[in-house]
Amino acid sequence: MSENQNLLAEQRRSLILDEVRRRGGVRVNELTRKLGVSDMTVRRDLDALARQGVLEKVHGGAVPVVEASTHEPGFEAKSGLELTAKEDIARAAAKLVAPGAAIALSGGTTTYALAQQLLDVPDLTVVTNSVRVADVFHAAQRTSGPRQGAATVVLTGGVRTPSDSLVGPVADQAIAALHFDLLFLGVHGISVEAGLSTPNLAEAETNRRLVQSARRVVVVADHTKWGKVGLSSFASLERIDTLVTDAGLPDEARGVVVEHLRRLVVAGEPEEEADS
Repeated sequence: MSENQNLLAEQRRSLILDEVRRRGGVRVNELTRKLGVSDMTVRRDLDALARQGVLEKVHGGAVPVVEASTHEPGFEAKSGLELTAKEDIARAAAKLVAPGAAIALSGGTTTYALAQQLLDVPDLTVVTNSVRVADVFHAAQRTSGPRQGAATVVLTGGVRTPSDSLVGPVADQAIAALHFDLLFLGVHGISVEAGLSTPNLAEAETNRRLVQSARRVVVVADHTKWGKVGLSSFASLERIDTLVTDAGLPDEARGVVVEHLRRLVVAGEPEEEADS
């Protein structure tokens, strides 16, 4: 069988993971037919996904990993997932930011991708509890030197989580004293019943403070976050102004989102906006 050169490894693995989650398990021979690649390629992809902890290999195929609501993957583990989707979401979300705005970025790999898209937006004030997000702006300034219009970055203090966010009373107090135009919020899970949720109790409280301090709340989340529920909820869907996601979000979920949120932005597609 000739290899399908049109799919990059990242794209194949994303499709494999979607198939595993949707069907509750897949066989290697099914994936070879669906993707048009060899058994060996599929097995390498399954090995890579298993190392990331997002699926479990079984004889002849793979099944999803059932995560506890308290399971919190580290930043590096999450950064290798849905890369293309996160980059598409980041580009779409960056268009919502006006020069001179005061914005906040929570922790997460999608907000990290967004930070890289905001480097050329002039005169921003960026509040963040993410060490990784702050590093994006600081590294840019170290590389290019002082420049007019460079972002002013406010990094909260706090206790560091596995996802490199700063949380706890110190972060909460710092955020409570601030007010920003726009909050970009990464999430562990999003659902109708649980709203926005995270497996980390302290992070949930810090995220509540971020939401309370924002005039508008924008959630940046790829389609795999839909239907996932962490241990602690910190905001209802009605508190969100905009969801920026990718084209993988199922039609059923899109209908639900439009019912509950003011605005839905799907990266790469014409915008669908809820009636309000």
